[in-house]
Amino acid sequence: MNDQAHDFEAHDFFLSDRWIANPYPYFDYMRAKSPVQREPHHGIFMVTGYTEALEIYNDPDRFSSCMSTTGPFAGCPIPLDQHRDEDISALIEQWRDQTPFHDQLPTMDPPVHTAHRSLLMSLITPRRLKENEDFMWKLADEQIDGFLNRGECEFMNDFAQPFAVLVVSDLLGVPAEDRVEFRKHLIRVEQESGGAVVGGTDGEVTHGPLEYLYDKFSTYVVDRRANPRDDVLTGLAKATFPDGTVPDPMDVARVAANVFAAGQETTVRLLSYAFQYISDHPEIQQRLRADRSLIPNFIEECMRTEGPVKGDFRLAKRPTTVAGVEIPAGSFLFIANSAANRDARKFDNPGEFQLDRKNARLHVGFGAGRHACPGAPLARAETVVALNRMFDRTSDIRISEKVHGPAGARRYTYLPTFILRGLTHIALEFDPREAA
Repeated sequence: MNDQAHDFEAHDFFLSDRWIANPYPYFDYMRAKSPVQREPHHGIFMVTGYTEALEIYNDPDRFSSCMSTTGPFAGCPIPLDQHRDEDISALIEQWRDQTPFHDQLPTMDPPVHTAHRSLLMSLITPRRLKENEDFMWKLADEQIDGFLNRGECEFMNDFAQPFAVLVVSDLLGVPAEDRVEFRKHLIRVEQESGGAVVGGTDGEVTHGPLEYLYDKFSTYVVDRRANPRDDVLTGLAKATFPDGTVPDPMDVARVAANVFAAGQETTVRLLSYAFQYISDHPEIQQRLRADRSLIPNFIEECMRTEGPVKGDFRLAKRPTTVAGVEIPAGSFLFIANSAANRDARKFDNPGEFQLDRKNARLHVGFGAGRHACPGAPLARAETVVALNRMFDRTSDIRISEKVHGPAGARRYTYLPTFILRGLTHIALEFDPREAA
């Protein structure tokens, strides 16, 4: 084994810091061996191929999402070792309520997942998204007003985090009088946890803001059922499962909380990378300023090259094969979205950022299939609005060299987690101009 190969094999992808700042060489190494390759430290099958990722995402009959956010790292109560050669679907259901985060949408399987996700249809409708987008334009200006005259900002704290919290609050109909409380609480949790709600390299797993959100939204649902109003929360409270049954208030609260958390988390990471990229690549920034129609595809290429979801776990329900690799029942697979998005079999010159890439939108930066991130439309819209308004109100945006160092020798830090991909902070400088 040469020194480079030894480096890839010696460092634990999940529990060391070796691949936090730049995981892509590791993914390339694993994919070159096989698009489905068992890593040596935990026996987890690393899925780094695009086609293979889609195959697994779209096959809940063979692969369970029951521990999608933690894999084996929060402890697995299911007695897997005795059942490697059989179908463990019934066993998973027997132990499901003892698995981590079993009450959350990302860990549910059909038909329960299908029923709960249907509640989203009362939330994320085209009309509601349009109303929410109108709110975004006004809010973006209000956020920018708070720091524009300084000519600099810490973008995460000054814009991305408060903007994302307030936008998703509006989408879900959180009363205006409660939004400041939501913002303070959730940003505090974000800062205290370092952004690593799940999947930290220390193995720690926490509910982060979700318990708070469960309590708030279940209270809203109970109140709106008793005292209906002409608002979004009443629509949420009146939503039923496809068979017409009325969900428990906590079931509705969990769905709303997951939309809230996903809509906020993915947006913050996408916004930070989009602004990092335009600030580090002034020629791309000028093209986007001159032709705003390029912004949507720019966002898709950001998602392809640096999507906020690094990966998800799946658990094999029965013995199977993927890409010719035998996978015993009870095996954990890690679908590395960040790797699939750089698979040369799908994307030409995958490590190169191409503003005009024609198939950029085929990325799996938001996941795929039934569990694709419900906050995806929101994240796209918010990033379009943020870029447009910052372009309108500045003539140039730059990375702060006093914080991040000079071009060619930047210093960036990333979330210490194997689930999420994103910066911990980003300092910008800019030249203000009169609002358009």
